[in-house]
Amino acid sequence: MSNNLAVKNVAIMNTYNRFPVKLVKGKGSKVWDDKGNEYLDYTSGIATCNLGHVPDRVQSKVKEQLDLLWHCSNLYEIPNQEELATLLTENSVFDKVFFCNSGAEANEAAIKIAKKYAKDQGNPERTDIVTFKQSFHGRTGTTMAATGQEKIHQGFTPLDRGFRYLTLNDFDALSEINDGKTTAVLVEVVQGEGGVNPADKEWLTQLEKVCKDNDILFMVDEVQTGMGRTGKLFAYEQFDLKPDVITLAKGLGSGIPIGAMLATESVAATFSPGTHGCTFGGNPLATSAGIATIECLLSEGFLAEVKEKSDWFRTELAKLQQASTNVIGVKGLGFLVGIEFTEPVSPLIEQFREKGILVLVAGTNVLRILPPLTTTKEELKQFVNAFHELLLETEE
Repeated sequence: MSNNLAVKNVAIMNTYNRFPVKLVKGKGSKVWDDKGNEYLDYTSGIATCNLGHVPDRVQSKVKEQLDLLWHCSNLYEIPNQEELATLLTENSVFDKVFFCNSGAEANEAAIKIAKKYAKDQGNPERTDIVTFKQSFHGRTGTTMAATGQEKIHQGFTPLDRGFRYLTLNDFDALSEINDGKTTAVLVEVVQGEGGVNPADKEWLTQLEKVCKDNDILFMVDEVQTGMGRTGKLFAYEQFDLKPDVITLAKGLGSGIPIGAMLATESVAATFSPGTHGCTFGGNPLATSAGIATIECLLSEGFLAEVKEKSDWFRTELAKLQQASTNVIGVKGLGFLVGIEFTEPVSPLIEQFREKGILVLVAGTNVLRILPPLTTTKEELKQFVNAFHELLLETEE
């Protein structure tokens, strides 16, 4: 073992520009570093800790499962997996669930099922999937190709073929979808990483119609928007949509790694034994976290309170925006919030951290705010006040 402990991350590949903070503890909306400093975590582990850090109900369920069984093969029946799948389907428009470990894997599963669906329907010429510019669907080879951002592609060409990128909210682009080659459309109803860009409701309705009229699968990436993040269990509900497929991860396990692809009966039928699989997907430990998470989200009044708090929060931020020359606007849905500036926001990340608040970027000029759904009004006011102070400081 090396004695050179002063060298940071000596054994870790350099794939992240890490902030100079070593987090060692978390509870609710708060985290603490190794020096005892307290932070308001408005990243939620990038929209993952939707119930805050170490939520009591999830913690209890996971501890109980730790004493029973952590993992077994998917060759056997897994009661927790069946219970979680039932909770997901009974509270959505879907009939079947495939479990995996992450959002990228869930999107890989969606891409695979779309391609096989076309073959099973007698349309082998339908090989393409339409996604959108500024989208983000993962960093595997295939999901990177599905992502409509050049910065994600750099250094990894040639990309997997079969993806076309249209422009979000462009009504004229909808005519390009049914070209005889398209088997599916994959869309985020709010683009998270790509800039917190909400899709227009009328545009989404027309997009869905194009898909339904031409037997093109309508798939929604809910990895960041799902699990209550927008004030509904799933964001597609906000737009009165009925997708054929959605993908989930992040908030599904409150920080315990788990992903899922949900599909209607007719689409799910295209997967059969041997067509897809995942060693760890839906194991007893991960699904125990998922069960407790959904039970919390579905508890009486929880999502209504999320909507009330998030509406208040965005209204207060909009008031500050109107008084600022540096802020272009506040956008997003629920507690997926983007604050767009006239200039790069990277310096603000450190300035917020100095005030004891953790936030993210979404592109160059957008600050991404992801409070836990359980955050209090007092914590929201803490953020609003800190933001006001920073605006005053930067505009002096």
